[in-house]
Amino acid sequence: MNAGPPEGFRYLPGYLSPEQQENLLPALRAIIAEAPLYQPRMPGNGKPMSVRMTNAGSHGWYSDPAAGYRYLRDHPATGKGWPAIPEALLAIWRDLAGYPDDPQCCLINLYQGPKVRMGLHRDQDEETFEAPVVSLSLGDSAVFRIGGLARRGATSSVKLHSGDAVVLAGQARLAYHGIDRVLGGSSRLLSEGGRINITLRRVTV
Repeated sequence: MNAGPPEGFRYLPGYLSPEQQENLLPALRAIIAEAPLYQPRMPGNGKPMSVRMTNAGSHGWYSDPAAGYRYLRDHPATGKGWPAIPEALLAIWRDLAGYPDDPQCCLINLYQGPKVRMGLHRDQDEETFEAPVVSLSLGDSAVFRIGGLARRGATSSVKLHSGDAVVLAGQARLAYHGIDRVLGGSSRLLSEGGRINITLRRVTV
């Protein structure tokens, strides 16, 4: 069933210029070198997610069968604190978020492979939902699906391309959303192929 996106959903196609996209890559690679990518597992059944991820900031998102979805202060494998959020990403948050405080978590998701996707979910592991979630797409295009506050409610889709930005605020802050599929080979930005999704968010009040 199709429906328009909820109030507070903003889609900004081409927000990042090709040069800005290229300039972000060294900082992202440095984060991954310091805080290696990991594959979180679902609560309960322990099924690994198809997306690999890492974080920057004071808080990093993580999931495992024992304790479920949560934020950690340290990398689960290295035991070290997360790298700082790059200034270029802080500047993007300040431009788009309309919120007085900077983000505490920069979650970096790497989509690589023909079957990598992200099922419908909502970002609800934070202590506050007053701040928006700011999302950036780099690399291959992806089909993004967004619904409302009910998991089985009506949804709509938009194709996200490299450089596009999305803001989830207001009612859309807790809307269900996900990635149906990634369109492999649609971008040459990443030499290794695939898609990087960056989300910036507040975690605590």
